[in-house]
Amino acid sequence: MDKDLLETWLNAIAAGELTPAEALEKLADLPYQDLGFAKVDFHRKLRTGNAEVIYCPGKKPEQVAAIFQALAGQTRNVMATRANLRIYRKVKAVLSDACYFDQARIIALIRDQSRTAGKIGVISAGTADQRIAEEAAITAEILGSAVCRIYDVGVAGIHRLFSQKAVIDSCRVLIVVAGMEGALASVVGGLVDKPIIAVPTSVGYGANFKGLAPLLSMLNACASGITVVNIDNGFGAGVAAHRINLLGE
Repeated sequence: MDKDLLETWLNAIAAGELTPAEALEKLADLPYQDLGFAKVDFHRKLRTGNAEVIYCPGKKPEQVAAIFQALAGQTRNVMATRANLRIYRKVKAVLSDACYFDQARIIALIRDQSRTAGKIGVISAGTADQRIAEEAAITAEILGSAVCRIYDVGVAGIHRLFSQKAVIDSCRVLIVVAGMEGALASVVGGLVDKPIIAVPTSVGYGANFKGLAPLLSMLNACASGITVVNIDNGFGAGVAAHRINLLGE
């Protein structure tokens, strides 16, 4: 349930344009709609500020499409993560305005494109980390944050990072995405006074242990002000950064 939509209905009742019975009918599925295979949480945006997001793995394409369609009737922006083209085609068949962000693996319906004044900086170490960086960036943008992308500035060529210092300083909160040894988060942490959300990725050779090595490096960073999310969790970083960003609005 979108807060603005609910407010519109309440104002319509007050103005006599909507009867209480009609309003009750509209609110029949609040707090959730039971689709049989899923209980779609329409109340989540009122509770947390963000609508339910669909996690695609483990769901049939037609199930994702049905959940997506249900959410689209109650909120302006809808998002499904870790989606593939097969799932997207099913969603597109029922919602022609849905779009697919291939690198981020996100399906989205975006009807509200308003952006915050404050910016989130998404910094990635290498090009191979960009799929997770894009998941974070697209997530934050769909939620309503302005995003600045600073990609391929890892520690192997640290001068590339330093040349972006002015852009980094203009951001309110930073997401740092890195695989291999995950050193970039600690380096950025020693340069800025912003909150940092570090995202370890599974990019790397054998001793990277599918992201465990950068996860441990980030958890043990000597720079202060760094919070770490799970391996490859660009979505979680994007949500957290957006909520921090909103505190300054």
